[in-house]
Amino acid sequence: MKIARQGFTYIIPLALLGAAALLWEPTRLLGVPLIGLALFVVYFFRDPHRVPPEGERLLVSPGDGKVVYVGPGERDPSRMQISMFLSIFDVHINRSPLAAVVRKIKYTPGQFLAAYKEDAGSKNEQNELELVDNDFVVIVRQIAGVAARRIVCRATANDRLERGEKFGLIQFGSRMEILLPKDVAIRVRVGDRVRGGETVIAERSA
Repeated sequence: MKIARQGFTYIIPLALLGAAALLWEPTRLLGVPLIGLALFVVYFFRDPHRVPPEGERLLVSPGDGKVVYVGPGERDPSRMQISMFLSIFDVHINRSPLAAVVRKIKYTPGQFLAAYKEDAGSKNEQNELELVDNDFVVIVRQIAGVAARRIVCRATANDRLERGEKFGLIQFGSRMEILLPKDVAIRVRVGDRVRGGETVIAERSA
């Protein structure tokens, strides 16, 4: 199983501490939970291979998780918005929903409210990517949660991203929002489980 490289910052120290604790009698009982925590971090930073479905008009989910909102944009009612909550058990790799150019990236510092709350989208630390394919504009937001204290974005302005291509991750529980033109056909509803790079969340008009 492939592991996101950011995970090794946590995995290696935990594994070394766990191994050292197991070797020393007074701390042996502490070694087991440390090794267990290291294994969980390996699981959290897993980076599975994903294959987008055929059809260039199909927009795929930018992340794994549970859909918690579908409707007019909470901050921009001229657009449709899909929001998803990523628990600590979900894959946290973020992917582009379409083939597009990154026109701009905007980072906004903020709070660390529980990511499943509605106001987390407006109050929490976040990173916003504006993706453009000719005159079709999509906005993807990486939003930190109560346990997520670091947003990673490897994309930069003017980068070309393919549909389903990885551009970053959010560490330890988070939220993602995608804002779409109103003429798209939404293919998910609240309560649906989605997989980044694979689940179709919307379809562009012809």
